[in-house]
Amino acid sequence: MNRILIIEDEEGISRFLQLELEYEGYKTEKAYDGREGLRLALDEDFDLILLDVMLPGLNGMEVLRRVKKFKDTPVIMLTAKDSTTDKVMGLDIGANDYVTKPFEIEELLARIRAILRNNLKEDPSPSIGRKPVSSGKLLINAQKHEVSYNEEVIPLTKTEYDLLFYLLSNKNITLSREQILENVWGFDYMGDTNLVDVYIRYLRSKIDDKYNIKFIHTIRGVGYIIKDEEEQ
Repeated sequence: MNRILIIEDEEGISRFLQLELEYEGYKTEKAYDGREGLRLALDEDFDLILLDVMLPGLNGMEVLRRVKKFKDTPVIMLTAKDSTTDKVMGLDIGANDYVTKPFEIEELLARIRAILRNNLKEDPSPSIGRKPVSSGKLLINAQKHEVSYNEEVIPLTKTEYDLLFYLLSNKNITLSREQILENVWGFDYMGDTNLVDVYIRYLRSKIDDKYNIKFIHTIRGVGYIIKDEEEQ
């Protein structure tokens, strides 16, 4: 039986989530503030955490940051904030998904199932054990988890690295935004594809713009592709 930790300060929402999750067969624990939620998250083993952003004691972003330092427990952020910036911040810290209030319980349950299903895969990290992938002077050394251009190391966040690895591993193949969301963020596509566009801009600013060469190409109305240097 999967265990889910609910960190939510609104008692009505917390109780509603508990009832719905337990009806679906999950075992739940609840915390009403950030510090208690963090203690439970670190002291006990959960299969997934539902984490509100606006919490007393310690806000959800800080709880997420501290949890991810020590554990790989999947986290779905629950918040009334709906800006792309807030979503990017949460996902960049390590959240697996981001649900905006008010939400439909059926959608949340589907996202929970998708994350738990994905977490059961034998190889959750796409880069472990893979050979280096490259396009011209752009190289990803999967063993070192390192990206470089002409032997100059490019510092990337985890999400930027995962996105570049997925694009480069599928070189010369056009990938839709939905495919990218599912394979990079690890959940079935059910939301806003703008996140992909935001992270593509991040990569372009650190690679394409910096080195004045076009690696990531936009296929209008479809998605993105990285081409071999000779095909650019």
